[in-house]
Order: sequence, then structure tokens, then C-alpha cells
Amino acid sequence: MDAGVIGAGTVGKNHVRVYSELKEVGTTYVYDLNTTAAEEVAAATGAEVCRSADELLRKAECVSVCVPAHRHLQAAGPAIAAGVPALIEKPICLTMPECERFLAQIPEGLTVGVGHVERFNPIVTEIARITKDPLYVSFHRHNPAPVEVSGSSVVEDLMIHDIDIAFNVFFPGQEYTVHASGTGDVAAALATLGRTPVYLSASRKASKKVRSVYIEEEDRTIEGNFMTQEVFIYKKPETYGQEDGLYRQENVTENLLINKVEPLAIELAAFVRAARDGKPFPVTPEQGLGNVRVCEAIYQSLSA
Repeated sequence: MDAGVIGAGTVGKNHVRVYSELKEVGTTYVYDLNTTAAEEVAAATGAEVCRSADELLRKAECVSVCVPAHRHLQAAGPAIAAGVPALIEKPICLTMPECERFLAQIPEGLTVGVGHVERFNPIVTEIARITKDPLYVSFHRHNPAPVEVSGSSVVEDLMIHDIDIAFNVFFPGQEYTVHASGTGDVAAALATLGRTPVYLSASRKASKKVRSVYIEEEDRTIEGNFMTQEVFIYKKPETYGQEDGLYRQENVTENLLINKVEPLAIELAAFVRAARDGKPFPVTPEQGLGNVRVCEAIYQSLSA
């Protein structure tokens, strides 16, 4: 299929690059209000520049919408109206009313997905497979200040990745409560999903980049690193006690074998195949709306 990308910023550049490398894609098209930015991306990837969004929608058979979140409704609407399968970068929209208006526009049978790229990180699949009965879960997603200001808080910008994993992969359909504190740049939230406490922290003020998940079960602890795509399992120690006043512990540690891949490549390949076959994308608009609902609950706690 021929693929198009609306938006040539940091995220759009990566979508154009990956589409240009996928065997499932023929020609890749790119459009941006900033023609120079689109031309630079095209020169680096071999993509073709379109001079308008209408031109791109005439040529592309599926499209990624990679504009700032406050423009998602405006940019994705014409694609939906034209019946072109669309992948909308997260968050699907910034507010619940916008999300609801957007979902109302989607005709039945049209493939529309939300770009929660961490859903396609191989450690998520592996941890979901091996986790049995989590007693406690924590996510940490800390980042230096971004070069591009998204116009959204750190909740919609960063924490939403882990909200998607917690609420749709680890605890789908669970009743929840959530409390939070912090600011638009540094936030922490404590959610209870079912009976399990889930702690989420996110920052745009860090000097060290952190992307981690930590899970405690009755007899083991699971740790995952989203960046290195490593998963470690720590089992209950064979011995635990004191010697000469010092604690002594012998853990059994297992490093799971993970097939390391670029999550964006897996995500876009899945989107192209779903668009080609007329099937739903794994991250649905309804799930995207649910993620925004949780974000709003957290943000309201920050504002309180």
C-alpha cells in the first residue's frame, strides 16, 4: 500500500523513515504546512512531497496523522471523510469532548487506530505473558525537556504511554480509582485497578532518561526496561538473614531472552496490514478515548 504522513516534525520524520523501509509499503508521501520541513524529510528518505493534504489523501491508501495533538481533529477529519484508513498519534485528542466528536465521525468498517507505540514494545508482550497475579505495579517515564513543545502536559505527553499499558494490557476492563499530584511537567499518580495499586510517574525535567516498569508478585519481582528491551525476573531468595549484623540475601535472577525490535516499525507494519485487510488496529479509538479519560482524571488532581 502507498502510505502518507501528515506532519514532518520529530514524530512525522520517524513515520516517514519507517514507512520508506517497510516491505508492505510502496510509495511514501509526506505533507506539512512547512513545505521546507517536508522537503527535508523527503530528501532524507526518498519520500514524495505533497503540496496539500488533499493531494496526499488522493494518493495515499493509508495515512499517519503526526501533527500536534490540538490539531488532530482538524487534520484527521478529512482522512476519515475520504474513507482513508488513519493512524492518529497519541493522544487521539486532547479533551474528552474532542474525542467523542472524533469517534462519532468514524464510519463502521474503516480502520482507524491510535499510535501508542509502547504497546508494540516486545517487553510489553513478554511481561503480559508471564505476569500472573500482580500485587504492585509501578511505571517510571522521565525525560529531559523536549525540543518541541507539544502544548500538552506531561500526563498526555509521557504518562499516557504507561496508562495505555496498565489499563488496556495488564488490567483491561478493571474498575479503577486514581489520585495524583504534581505539575504540568512533573506528575505522579496512584491508581487502583481492581485490588492492585499501580503507581505512575512522569517528568519532563529529568537529567536522566528513564523508561521502566516494575511488578511485584507473591514469589517474584519482574523488572522491564523499555529502552534496552530487557526483562529481569528476581525470585525469592534461597537464603535471607543476618551475618555479623549485615543482611545477606541470595537471589535467583533470570534475564529473559527478548527479540529486540524497533516498536515503531512493528506498529506501522501492523497498521498497514490492518488497513489492507480492513481489520481493526490493535489500539482502537475507544481505547484511545479511555486513555484520555484517565489523563483528564489525573490532570484534574494536579489542578486541584
